[in-house]
Amino acid sequence: MENVYAMILAGGGGTRLWPLSRKSMPKQMLALTDERSLFQASIDRLRHMFDPSRIIVVTGRTMVDGLRSDAPHIPTENFIVEPNGRDSAAAVGLGLVHIAARDPNATVAILTSDHHIGRPDQFLSVLKAAASIAQHGHIVTLGITPTYPATGFGYIHQGHALGDFDGWAAYHSLGFKEKPDYETALSFIADGGYSWNSGMFIWTVRKAMQEFERQQHGMYAELQRIGQAIRTDRYDSVLSTVWDNLPRKSIDFAVMEGAQDIVVIPIDIGWSDVGSWSSLFEVLPHDENGNCIRGDRGEIILMESHNTLIVSNKLTVAYGVEDLIIVDTPDALLVCSRERAQEIRKVVDRLKTDGQDRYL
Repeated sequence: MENVYAMILAGGGGTRLWPLSRKSMPKQMLALTDERSLFQASIDRLRHMFDPSRIIVVTGRTMVDGLRSDAPHIPTENFIVEPNGRDSAAAVGLGLVHIAARDPNATVAILTSDHHIGRPDQFLSVLKAAASIAQHGHIVTLGITPTYPATGFGYIHQGHALGDFDGWAAYHSLGFKEKPDYETALSFIADGGYSWNSGMFIWTVRKAMQEFERQQHGMYAELQRIGQAIRTDRYDSVLSTVWDNLPRKSIDFAVMEGAQDIVVIPIDIGWSDVGSWSSLFEVLPHDENGNCIRGDRGEIILMESHNTLIVSNKLTVAYGVEDLIIVDTPDALLVCSRERAQEIRKVVDRLKTDGQDRYL
C-alpha cells in the first residue's frame, strides 16, 4: 500500500494527567504504560506497515524537538509544525495539504499519539482493511467496542452492514453522538449498535478536501493558500499569515459529524485513551491486592492497601489505603480517590485561577 500515509496528531496537552503531564512535558511524551513514551509506542506500531517517509507528525513548536528525539528515523521534514494550537481541524488540514503536495492520490490514516493499544497486530490489520475501503470513496472511522457505559466518550451509531473486509465487519454510520449522560450510555450499550469514537479514521486526500470544501469553505480556501506555498520560500510567511484565520474547531465538529459516506468498523484491540489516572490504572498490571505501581518499584511500599495507583520515583509508603491515586513529582504531589480521577482538570483550572503557572 505504497500511497497510504499515517498522520499522527501530537499537539495535545492531557491536563487530566497532572501533575505528571505539563505544558513542557505533555502526555504523549510520557512513558506511562511501558518504558517508551506513548508517542514512541505509536510510532513503533506503525513501523510494521508504513515506511518512515510516509509517517507525518503534526505538532506544536514547543514539542517538536522532543518528538524528533523520540523518533529519529522519521525524516525531519515529516514533522509539520503548527504556529500555535488551533484544535484538530486545523491540524488535520495542515497535514493534509502537506501530504497532497507529495501525492494527491494518497490515502491517509488520522491517528493519535497518546493512546494505548494492547493488540497492535490487530490494529495494523484493521488499518489495512480500512484503507482499502477508503480507496472506494468512504470515510472509515474506527469505533471501539464499548466495555462499559462511558460518559467521557462520544459514540458512533452503526447502521446496516457494508460487508466483511479481511475479517473486519464494516457498517454504514448513522451518525455521531455527543458524550452522553449515564442513562443514555446505558441505552447505547443495551442496543449493541454503538461504538466509542476513537478519533481515528481513514480517508483519501481527495475525499478529505472535498469535505473541507463542502462544509468549511473558508477554512478550505485558507488551507489551499498554505498548500500552494509548500516548497517555496514563501511558506513560513504564508503559514503565519493564514494560520490565525483558521477557526478553532475539532475535526469531529468541523467535518466528521456532517460528512457523507462514513463507515464504521467496530474493533476490540485493547484500546485506552489513557485520558485519566483511572484509565491508566486499568491498563497497568496489578498485584494480588489490585495495586499498580509506575516508577521505581524498590522505592514504593504498599502495606494493607488495595486498588491503589502509585506513580513515584522516591520512597513512597501507602499504609491501609484503598482506591487512591498517588502521583509524586519533584514539585507537586497529587492524592485523590480513583472515582474522582476524571475531575483532575478542575485542579488545573484552580492553579490557573490562582496564578500558579509554574506548576502547569
